[in-house]
Amino acid sequence: MVGTDGKLEWEIKVGAIHDAHILPSGNILLQQGWTTIQEMTPGKQVVWEYDAAKANAGRPVEVHAFQRLDSGLTMIAESGPARIIEVDKQGAVKHEIKLKVDQPSAHSDTRLVRKLANGNYLVAHEHDGFVREYDAAGKVVWEFAVPLFDKPHKPGHGPEAFGNAVFSAARLANGNTLIGAGNGHSVLEVTPSKEIIWKIEQNDLPGITLAWVTRVERLANGNTIIGNCHAGPANPQIIEVTPDKKVVWTWKDFDNFGNSTTVGEVLGDKK
Repeated sequence: MVGTDGKLEWEIKVGAIHDAHILPSGNILLQQGWTTIQEMTPGKQVVWEYDAAKANAGRPVEVHAFQRLDSGLTMIAESGPARIIEVDKQGAVKHEIKLKVDQPSAHSDTRLVRKLANGNYLVAHEHDGFVREYDAAGKVVWEFAVPLFDKPHKPGHGPEAFGNAVFSAARLANGNTLIGAGNGHSVLEVTPSKEIIWKIEQNDLPGITLAWVTRVERLANGNTIIGNCHAGPANPQIIEVTPDKKVVWTWKDFDNFGNSTTVGEVLGDKK
């Protein structure tokens, strides 16, 4: 956690990580490597844990998204088994749906996943290049194929790469979906009828190059927060832009966070 003065206020060493939350209690929900989800106090005491490797013994599995629900259950998306589960404090599965996966991959069936207010699940399928919405029974009720915009695939993770390995999707109050296009280097706002009505591309922001676009968030004032990963030391890791693509604010701390800052959230008042 970084203060407004740029100083580190809290930290813990982690392994591979693609999601994290500050809970209303002040505890932190995070992961330690691709299979272990932990809730810990600010004093770093682990008070809850789920081990996807144990729950799926003998099967390849990785977790890239999780969420503490209002019910107290924890939603966990498991790549490999290709499922979303909701577990209680004892780790018992209380609800499960299977995911549609065209190109199975234990590393990239899913990236960010969120349960919506209507009870559905919004899933970024990285390897498939799709955002899909599932109802509580696991039926796909909406999907969007992230386009390549007539560009060829290019390997890698940095600005030189290109693809449709989508990282995140957020449902907006107007019913549209905001998409962080991963190595598509872009942010897309898509209507329910799948029309792209707003887009930020790799070089739209003066002096900034977008690489692997991770989390995206629409603020109440209409601005958008963009996570910018694998972009190198010359570029910020978090950016706030206005609807007309003016940069309001950026954050960069390459010394402490390096070139793989996949998880970033602006805490506090989000006006």
